[in-house]
Amino acid sequence: MKEPSSPTDGSQSHAVVVTENAQDVVHVDLDRWGRLAEAVLRAEGESGELTLTFVDAADIIDLKIEHFGDAGEHPTDVLSFPLDVDVREGDDVPRLLGDVVICPEVADLQASTHAGTFDDEIALLVVHGILHILGFDHESDAERHEMQLREREHLINQFWHGEVPDGFSFDHRSEVRS
Repeated sequence: MKEPSSPTDGSQSHAVVVTENAQDVVHVDLDRWGRLAEAVLRAEGESGELTLTFVDAADIIDLKIEHFGDAGEHPTDVLSFPLDVDVREGDDVPRLLGDVVICPEVADLQASTHAGTFDDEIALLVVHGILHILGFDHESDAERHEMQLREREHLINQFWHGEVPDGFSFDHRSEVRS
């Protein structure tokens, strides 16, 4: 999987999201999910560049193996790769936030028992992946609670523009076993 090219030159004072659809299993609206990602980054007060890439199950398994040493027999729904690049203000280098990689195939399989709809599932994965990029985690109960509060806030304000739909669950599933 190749990286999408960067549209930034280091002078940006806002969030830029580079999207790529590297799969053809499930239709995704790149513009819609890129706008959601930008809105979440703005709401978090972040500037810099983030890549948001949609891949198939085989590619996400390969990424799990390559980066996490996972046996990879089951695909996951989202992976986040924060970049620890220290860029000083005034440098003409883009601030690279990281990469969020989503598998719409897995999202589609788990949506009905998780978020309720495919769109709600993808929205949750976009927000969830970005929060990981920004340093949030869910290893402890307290961290999970804080992360789910942020997810809820962003989904209500940036995606639904209203209340949480009936049937939506914030309990994040990491793998689908078929």
